[in-house]
Amino acid sequence: MILNDIVADKRARLVEHKKRISVEEMKKMALDSKRNSISFYNALAKDGLSIIGEFKKASPSMGIIDGVIDLTERIDQYNASVDAISVLTEEDHFNGSVEYLKQVRGISNLPIIRKDFIIDEYQVYEAKVIGADCILLIASILGDKDMEALYKLAYSLGMDVLLEVHDEIEMERALRLGAKIVGVNNRNLKDFTIDLNNSKRLSAFMDERMKELGCTNRPLFVSESGVTEDSHIEILKQCNVNALLIGRAFMESKEPEAVAKKWKGIFNES
Repeated sequence: MILNDIVADKRARLVEHKKRISVEEMKKMALDSKRNSISFYNALAKDGLSIIGEFKKASPSMGIIDGVIDLTERIDQYNASVDAISVLTEEDHFNGSVEYLKQVRGISNLPIIRKDFIIDEYQVYEAKVIGADCILLIASILGDKDMEALYKLAYSLGMDVLLEVHDEIEMERALRLGAKIVGVNNRNLKDFTIDLNNSKRLSAFMDERMKELGCTNRPLFVSESGVTEDSHIEILKQCNVNALLIGRAFMESKEPEAVAKKWKGIFNES
């Protein structure tokens, strides 16, 4: 299973990283950081559609991505059109790097989410140190205890958390944790198939369970993966989403700014 391989490789990488910079040193740097995080939550909470523009060099489903514009030009276009930025930092399967996030931080004032397979507190401290404003936690690779600990750690450091789920069981766990931002991945991380109906189904499930649990504040709902054409925006508009995370469509476009503005226009039409 691809997901198991990714997590195993991540554990091996963490051993290397901790040899270069110890857990104690990384924690100290995070706690000593004077940088105030930019609210990822607020960037997505406004009326209308918010968009998270992603920067990635590769993925298991797409292989190496031949980006048609360089990082600086891409981020300049994101700065003019999207509401937040996602940066892949996973090395072995997405060709990511913490250095990419540092570069983006240097040329953007938008909130940035560190998108990685986070399984250890070390990565949360590191996210703070490199300038992330939010981290991704993936429910399918974390038990309840670890998920809650990493979630609370991120917020204690002033960062937000996008808690990613893929099915009803994981959505239930997210709601019981009190997640403020829930991302529904339309891509199955076990076989990498895509189904936009995943967002539709889980949005309805979330609203139903919130009523049953007596929850009053609906988490922000982010639909992730699989959005590549105008018709997809129309579909997701019906799912009561707050934001879309767009990767492939932007990375393969020479004009992601124009695509983002067009899709916001489609979504926000009355």
